[in-house]
Amino acid sequence: MTVVRACLRGGAGGSPTAVVLEDGADGAAGAAGARPGDDERRRTAAAHGVSHAVYVRRAGDTTELRFFTAEEELPACGHGTIAALALLAARHGGAGPYRATLRAGGRVFAGRAERAGELITAAFDPGPVDLREPTAGERALVLPALGLTPHETGPSLRIAGVGRERILVPVPTRAVVAGLRPDLDRLKAVCDRFGLLGAYVHSEPSPDGGLAARMFAPSIGVPEDLANANSTACLAAHLAGRGTHRIAVDMGDSLGSPATVTATSRPDLSVEVGGAARVLTERPGVQDS
Repeated sequence: MTVVRACLRGGAGGSPTAVVLEDGADGAAGAAGARPGDDERRRTAAAHGVSHAVYVRRAGDTTELRFFTAEEELPACGHGTIAALALLAARHGGAGPYRATLRAGGRVFAGRAERAGELITAAFDPGPVDLREPTAGERALVLPALGLTPHETGPSLRIAGVGRERILVPVPTRAVVAGLRPDLDRLKAVCDRFGLLGAYVHSEPSPDGGLAARMFAPSIGVPEDLANANSTACLAAHLAGRGTHRIAVDMGDSLGSPATVTATSRPDLSVEVGGAARVLTERPGVQDS
């Protein structure tokens, strides 16, 4: 088990994520003994003081990823994918970029990573993003749980899905994002009712694509996520329709660990999402030597 800080900002902060290599996922011989069961996998994140754990296993020409919080297994986890790619690239040791064919949530997709000094930059294709208008019920119940009123958000809320649906909630400024004090019990009940992963609240992008966001996901045991790459990919797909094709989203400030997730939309409306990462030792606050 290794902790990787994914989606760093300026080389610091980021979201510490537990990465467990199973069965020689890094190309080495697998360790003897039975694989952990899913109950043990769910305990991994909490045992190491992180919100998410990703289990990595080689399966022929692909690398399988499975994502766990203390509450459940997830079909996708963006910063977990970045963390896994960073560790695999660090162990690979070959010249040039590391490239992998990944499988997660029943989908096969491409990932890449490359060392840049002490850091590793990683990116991947999160898959097609489904966007729709929220229903009147979703809009009416989610906003009060976040402590927002309709006039504070405007009309461009979206339900976005990549692996699982979540709601994207725009607010005018970074200051509004920073000042959010959601009722997490109420938000959990609303998300459970509608089958939503959580609520991703974001500011309006600046002309250069910079913005701030916070992701609240109490339904999966994560009151607030330090960095949420898949939701950022969803936002990139949404903003592409408004002519913004590259974004850099600052997250984690409210939790004392600044993070940045980048995403680029292509002409075919596909998205690539990524960030910088640092491989640590088993303790999140200690850099691996």
